[in-house]
Amino acid sequence: MLCRLALDVYATDPASFSLLRLFSGAVALILIVGVSNRSLRSLVRNSTWRASISLAVYVLGFSFAYITLDAGIGALVLFSAVQLTMMAVALYEGERPQIIEWLGWLFALSGIIVLVAPGVSAPSPIGLVLMVVAGVAWAGYTLLGRGVTQPLLSTASNFVFATVIVLLPCLFLLNLDRLPWQGVALALLSGAIASGAGYAIWYAVLPHISTVHAALLQLSVPVLAALGGVLFINEPISTRFIISCVLVLSGIAFAIGYKKKIKNLR
Repeated sequence: MLCRLALDVYATDPASFSLLRLFSGAVALILIVGVSNRSLRSLVRNSTWRASISLAVYVLGFSFAYITLDAGIGALVLFSAVQLTMMAVALYEGERPQIIEWLGWLFALSGIIVLVAPGVSAPSPIGLVLMVVAGVAWAGYTLLGRGVTQPLLSTASNFVFATVIVLLPCLFLLNLDRLPWQGVALALLSGAIASGAGYAIWYAVLPHISTVHAALLQLSVPVLAALGGVLFINEPISTRFIISCVLVLSGIAFAIGYKKKIKNLR
């Protein structure tokens, strides 16, 4: 929602938004971790270059894709790429979802299609490719977080190194004529709160859930973003939105609740 406001409403430069988002997330996380020498050494020890690259590619791809894609098709392409990548990896690694879990996943995915498909136009090929790349990168970042033992330190490290990675390309792509103060404020909020703190919580949760359930839970993000639009930028509540919410949330609850019920019976 913050990215959409910055890029669509205030016409903020995507390179500036990406760099400010990662930088503010890194600063916020470093302050949370602490700035002692011991903490800084821990950041280096917890660095994962693959996760940092995945995060950098996701942030850049996501921001630049939304120059040419509308919010609906962008969300559909992004989360389709995330879902397909994570489900493919889950199957490759030997996870075998039950039929009920597949049905819950399809149910939730149909809710995303209901939410974003009506009224979308033919996507820009460049925007489409960028959003697919962003989706695959986000799936990779999520998958790499499954084995993390110190989620806060790992997320801080990833943001620090991702900021360094995007610095050079962003310096060539910056357009300071498109950097209103509203866009700066939204980028800082996105990095420090929505990204930094949110991703640390996500990394803390990942080791305790399966890849299939991690994929399922992420299907709630477009619905939550749409809900944020209703609450904070006065977007109308439509029948389509309500149907989508019911489909997505019931599909997630159905699949995950079924799995918990089976475990309790055992």
